[in-house]
Amino acid sequence: MQKIIGVTELQRSFRAVFDEVTRDRMPYVLTRGSRPEAAIIPYDEFVRFLTWKEQEVVAEYDRAMLRLAERNANYDDDEIDADVDAAVTEVRYQQARQP
Repeated sequence: MQKIIGVTELQRSFRAVFDEVTRDRMPYVLTRGSRPEAAIIPYDEFVRFLTWKEQEVVAEYDRAMLRLAERNANYDDDEIDADVDAAVTEVRYQQARQP
């Protein structure tokens, strides 16, 4: 369960809210004009959230690398090197033409 508090009320009772979050592990949703805008949660839950997000990013990266490997399975390293060299040459040419 969580509690909802407006920003103005939070300013008046910050110490009590802070103590409740840290001592009782009560999350708070902060509202402005009745719209939820932020949350206050215990630090260990925040660290767990960051770890979860990092794992999500790593998993997405792994999926992208797998898709690239599947799409490039029919190309050998020499073809890839040639394409990279051609791209680098083209970029350098375009950069040299810019004033």
